[in-house]
Amino acid sequence: MRKINVCTFLTLDGVMQAPGGPDEDAESGFAHGGWQKPVTDDEVGAAIAGWYEHSDAMLLGRKTYEIFASYWPTADPGNPFTHRMNSAHKYVASRTLTSVEWQNSTLLEGAIPDAVRALKASEGGDINVVGSGDLAQTLMRHGLVDEYRLTIHPVIIGTGKRLFAEGAIPTALEPVSVSTTKGGTVIGVYRPNGSPAQDSF
Repeated sequence: MRKINVCTFLTLDGVMQAPGGPDEDAESGFAHGGWQKPVTDDEVGAAIAGWYEHSDAMLLGRKTYEIFASYWPTADPGNPFTHRMNSAHKYVASRTLTSVEWQNSTLLEGAIPDAVRALKASEGGDINVVGSGDLAQTLMRHGLVDEYRLTIHPVIIGTGKRLFAEGAIPTALEPVSVSTTKGGTVIGVYRPNGSPAQDSF
């Protein structure tokens, strides 16, 4: 059974929108695009590279797919991620796209939860969900996330799309590994572990 890993960069207040650049995603007037680079460090890059060691595919929503497909095919070949991103298989969840042109890309058909269950049952390595907030919400609602791999950066944005938005399914998390970089970023890997317990002091 393949694992579905949600790999996301977050601010301290939980914003995931547009970490990579000012023009990445200005939806709803978001004015803080590109917030990640000033608060990242080499340890973050090494951790992210490790997230891909056992992964051979990505699961992407339409917007993230289009951002990646406009950049990685012509990216610097000296960047070690360029080959990884272009050679990995990309599964794309979209209600509007009719075709996907980036190499090794497949447009999922039918209901997304059913298509993802079929992917999990297929042969291969882990599948990383990168960005793709709306898709991640769908996967969470249907219990299809096996791990959350998060970098939580020391910056507060105040507005923007959040991974764990209002209405998220209450879920207990089992920590797999948690560390803090010299720059103050928390790198956490967590597995869903049923419903949260409740108690009092």
